[in-house]
Amino acid sequence: MKAVITNTIKESIAAKNLLLDYTEEIAAIAKKLRECFSSGHKVMLCGNGGSAADSMHLEGEFVCRFTKNRKALPAIALGLGLPTVSAIGNDLGFPDIFSRQVEAFAVPGDVLMAISTSGNSENIIRAVAKAREMGVYTIGLLGGTGGKLAPLVDCPFMAPGNVTARIQECHILIGHIICDIVETELFAGESESGIS
Repeated sequence: MKAVITNTIKESIAAKNLLLDYTEEIAAIAKKLRECFSSGHKVMLCGNGGSAADSMHLEGEFVCRFTKNRKALPAIALGLGLPTVSAIGNDLGFPDIFSRQVEAFAVPGDVLMAISTSGNSENIIRAVAKAREMGVYTIGLLGGTGGKLAPLVDCPFMAPGNVTARIQECHILIGHIICDIVETELFAGESESGIS
């Protein structure tokens, strides 16, 4: 048991160390989100399974706060409303659960952050297609080679590695870094919050 724990921690550290080679790419994502928020637009996030949880996590960081006591930032994790998701899934099909919500909420100037470890989820692909059709900038937090989504999004970021858990751990670290940069640049004069 101890060996499993030790090896997993070491693998996670190794995966995150590889992100040191991608600081410019992470900074570019943070810059785009800062520009989106500062121009009065919103960020939408979507993902399946663990990536859905990451979408909700980052929505909470933007809407509530990350480390600063500041005003809320408009972010929406798509797929949270069970009645809506089940209606879309039943009437139109599961592949449309996110694209239908993009159609409902997006306006040009918004950003869609699509999170997918494989890059091959059909419902995420359709959400990206709908977003681009509507003039929404698209960011992909992906893994491995980026799958089908890599060439479809405006800004693909492939977390290094091929193990789903390590990719997801990198995704949430990247998300936290982005939140920190956005807050620091938009709310430089605000006080730091304590642990909640």
